[in-house]
Amino acid sequence: MSTNPPPVPKPATAGTGVAALAKTRASFVNLRSGPATTYADIGDIRNNTLLTYYPATRTSDGWVFIEQYGIGGWVSTGFIGFEDTPQAIKNDNQPATPYDGKIGIWHWKGQAVPEKTIEELATNVKRLAPNLTQIWVKTNDGADWQGRFDSGNMAINGPQDIDRWAQTLSRFNLEFHAWCVLKGTKAAEEANTLIQICSRPGVRSMVLDIEPHAGFWEGPKEAVRQIMSAVRRQIPGSFHIGIAVDPRPAHYNGIFPLEWFPFVNSVHLQTYWSTFRRPVDDVLAEGFRTWASYGRPLFAILPTDAEVADQGTGHTLSTQTLGSRGLSWWRYGAVRAASWPVINRAIAPSSTPQPDPQPGGDTQYGAEIVVRPNDPGFRRGSYTGQEEFQRFDGTWGWPVFFKDTEVQTSKVWAQWSPQLPQAGRYEVATFIPARNSTTLNARFKVHGVRGANTEIIVPIDQSRNRNLWATLGVFDFENTTPNVFLNDVTGESGRQIAFDAVRWRQVLTTGGGSGTGTGSGTGTGSGTGTGTGTGTGTNVADGFDSPVGSADERAGSRLWPQGWADASPYARLYLVGTPREAYHTGADLNFGSNPYGDKGMPVYSPASGVVIFQAEMRVWGNVTVIRHDPLKTATGMVVYSRYGHMQNVRVKVGDRVQRGQQIGEIGDAGGRYIPHLHYDISHTTILERSPGDWPGKDLPRLLRNYLDPRDFTSQNRPWRG
Repeated sequence: MSTNPPPVPKPATAGTGVAALAKTRASFVNLRSGPATTYADIGDIRNNTLLTYYPATRTSDGWVFIEQYGIGGWVSTGFIGFEDTPQAIKNDNQPATPYDGKIGIWHWKGQAVPEKTIEELATNVKRLAPNLTQIWVKTNDGADWQGRFDSGNMAINGPQDIDRWAQTLSRFNLEFHAWCVLKGTKAAEEANTLIQICSRPGVRSMVLDIEPHAGFWEGPKEAVRQIMSAVRRQIPGSFHIGIAVDPRPAHYNGIFPLEWFPFVNSVHLQTYWSTFRRPVDDVLAEGFRTWASYGRPLFAILPTDAEVADQGTGHTLSTQTLGSRGLSWWRYGAVRAASWPVINRAIAPSSTPQPDPQPGGDTQYGAEIVVRPNDPGFRRGSYTGQEEFQRFDGTWGWPVFFKDTEVQTSKVWAQWSPQLPQAGRYEVATFIPARNSTTLNARFKVHGVRGANTEIIVPIDQSRNRNLWATLGVFDFENTTPNVFLNDVTGESGRQIAFDAVRWRQVLTTGGGSGTGTGSGTGTGSGTGTGTGTGTGTNVADGFDSPVGSADERAGSRLWPQGWADASPYARLYLVGTPREAYHTGADLNFGSNPYGDKGMPVYSPASGVVIFQAEMRVWGNVTVIRHDPLKTATGMVVYSRYGHMQNVRVKVGDRVQRGQQIGEIGDAGGRYIPHLHYDISHTTILERSPGDWPGKDLPRLLRNYLDPRDFTSQNRPWRG
């Protein structure tokens, strides 16, 4: 029988609620049934989510009544603050735009989406995101129509295709907005192409993608005025033209922003935190701050390939704090199934906000297999008899091959062949490195798809991605030995194509998903370990142990086994008075009284999961990150564990590990530290985006992204019968 006192409902004197953003000290705060810790914990309030709070209910000891997602309860203002949204989103001094209160999604080309016709694409958009009302369609690249790089029903080869797009979308109550890449190298021809597009009926606006990167703006400053003066003379003055920009400060001056100013009506910020490998709030705040004084309305472009929880945060911060009156998403064809509820979320603030979808949504992933260059499943060759490849060590420590692109005749090839645990549905993705990857048309060929009597060709624009997994698609493989093939023919000269890792992730359906799960219910995975089966084939973690100590000690009642001590506990300020003073993100585990006695002692995975990062990093030495399986149930919490300074690491990216499996040994980072294990746990995606993340003296950021490993492990020990 519960010992909690009976719930305390919202007081009759609560007054009017105030819509606000939750600002929690940690990543969430407990919602309780009454104004004290003795009342039942009835839910969690996540940081940066919308809620309604009632100031008149505040008690003398700081408890206040709030409502969120249809649930009401009490929170302690010692652990939460509120940022009122009405003032944050007021933007009365800016003119109206076609994007106000609306949601758009960018379309690149027909070859990059699963649909074959415009009608099919529009049907799916309306089904998946009925609140989405705008399709932003690429019409040209410089002076060339986009059809030069596309084929099929959706290709745009001139004004007649623009009319066809606009008329078709109109039947589905969808707006056609054009976008293009301007080069500035053929000013008169590019201006003429823009005039043709902007003059067509049904075209609601034009957004110019202007970036100081290879393949984008290459012209001089004078070309801006030459092109835009010609365009503005020929189209109605009311026609809206925007620019889409890389919002990082280092790229601001590279596009001559003052030259564009007289001709454009809005700025769209490419806030791709998943590509930049930085926290979502940092990237958004930096982008809006960089362009704040430009004098044009600012709109966020959010990434469809980011983690779902971060997408929800990006949506909320953009519209409720930073003043983005509308949103667009880059891009259709790369949307995760679980992301559609976020994309569909309305822009207007509400006193009864909709819930943020939780990471993973209705899609669960089982086995994960990564084939990297020089792994046993990787093969490469040359058709010329010469060594045509060049190589470098990528960001995550494995080798990457690259070469110049070829227009017609292939000189090299590469093939990635996994050993899948079973036939079935897998998401296939390729990693695109941070350099030597400028092709717009890397043509990956997927073999072994059920029902396909030929290869499936998926073109990938490597130039728009950096340090990012780019999804090729979800495929149903008929056996356990499919492969992905790539050569160097792209139809381009003067660019480079990279041959990096390819990943297969088993797609499983849980909860209310619509797919047909392929798991066996045994919980078997690939690589060296397994998780615990759930009956659907999804691996789950049955609990967490210490990462050090013997098997008996790890199963014992002590959290850190006998002889082990934590030299720098969680959230404690250490190295006080030195330039490296910081709050510690986890535990520094040492054994015995001899400072060097624990070097070489084994380190174990505390729970089942997949290795997502393993490489040497400056200052840290070796860093390994494991993304653990959902805790206890298929929809349970997903956490990440990080291990610093190890030596003789036994795992690589893509390996499955199980609780108690040795992953390495305690090291000293090449002599930079006294031997010890740095061990921390995060329940956000910060370590996936930034494996070397270090909040330093930013204690609130630390509390939002890291858990006390001692407390978390103590509360989540495996059940041992």
